[in-house]
Amino acid sequence: MAATITDQPLRIVHAVRAPVGGIIRHILDLANGQADRGHQIGLIADSLTGGARAEAALAEIAPRLALGVHRLPIRRAPSPSDALLWLRFAQLLGRLRPDVLHGHGAKAGAFLRMLPRKPNTIRVYTPHGGSLHYAPNTLQGAFYSRLERALMNRTELFLFESAFARDTYRRVIGTPHGLVRCVFNGVGAGEFDPIEVADDAADLAYVGEFRKIKGADLLIDAVAQLRGAGRTVTLSLGGDGEESQALQAQIAALDLGGAVRRLGHVKARDGFAKGRLLVVPSRGDSMPYVVIEAAAAGVPMLAADVGGIPEIFGPHRQALFAPNDPAAMAAAIAAALDDPAAAMARAQALRQRIFQHFSQGAMVEGVLAGYREAFAAATPSPGR
Repeated sequence: MAATITDQPLRIVHAVRAPVGGIIRHILDLANGQADRGHQIGLIADSLTGGARAEAALAEIAPRLALGVHRLPIRRAPSPSDALLWLRFAQLLGRLRPDVLHGHGAKAGAFLRMLPRKPNTIRVYTPHGGSLHYAPNTLQGAFYSRLERALMNRTELFLFESAFARDTYRRVIGTPHGLVRCVFNGVGAGEFDPIEVADDAADLAYVGEFRKIKGADLLIDAVAQLRGAGRTVTLSLGGDGEESQALQAQIAALDLGGAVRRLGHVKARDGFAKGRLLVVPSRGDSMPYVVIEAAAAGVPMLAADVGGIPEIFGPHRQALFAPNDPAAMAAAIAAALDDPAAAMARAQALRQRIFQHFSQGAMVEGVLAGYREAFAAATPSPGR
């Protein structure tokens, strides 16, 4: 029966809590690629976050999704309303009748895997960091770890975007009975086009969400250290998010108003053009798209040696600095600014690596291959 299913177009529903950042970029690329290959795709996403950008992105892809785009109020933290929301999930999926239930991130992944498996269906989970970012010795970390363990063997396929995420899951949660596969995030052919640096570019650029885990505050501290040492370093800060006001207060407290330019939300490539050197200061990351996108475009870049970022850089790890350490970041920035030719040569070598290992087509095919394996391995019983 499984072979019959996978020989035909699949009905695939992707679910995610917040339609923002790299996670929604991954889902939209994957959904487009799967639709291109004749599958019927649906998407469930939170209606409380994302704002106008999410509305526009989902409206753009909606005509391609045969199973539609559906918005539900999915709160980030556990809430008493989750029980009713889960029932709405179940009713919606009952109408959509998917063959593949693919949950992205902790909460959407939990909602889908709490459903019993129907015959000839599979439940798929991609954590995207999610609950794995919480330390197990914290209250939140303990809660999410217990939830992950409870759902671990209600999952026919785990798809991790990095070996780091896979290994972290096994260390923190356990070893699943279901299939486990790693499929790297990928970028399209157009993202290998070179980027022309803007005339008003700063020395440094940051592009990403303003969340604690992304480390923009660490980069601001590093800029303050460099300027305190007599280097007139400037920074273009592209992004927005929950830490926006805190970052603005930090810039003011360090008297960096003339050195740091706030760009607001920008498209990644536009943000890259606003600096001569991209810095990715993350405290934690699994497989960040901003690194892959910048590398594909040949942008000179420094990044924290954390999460799955070393898997992207491969043999070019000399461009990575110790995480959560503004002094180490400042030293790496100074060295790169002092030798721009070496930074550019490294960027060109990294671009070739991305071309070989991180294509969007390979990502889509890898995910579909995982689905096929999971169908072949799954039993026809209604659930466990």
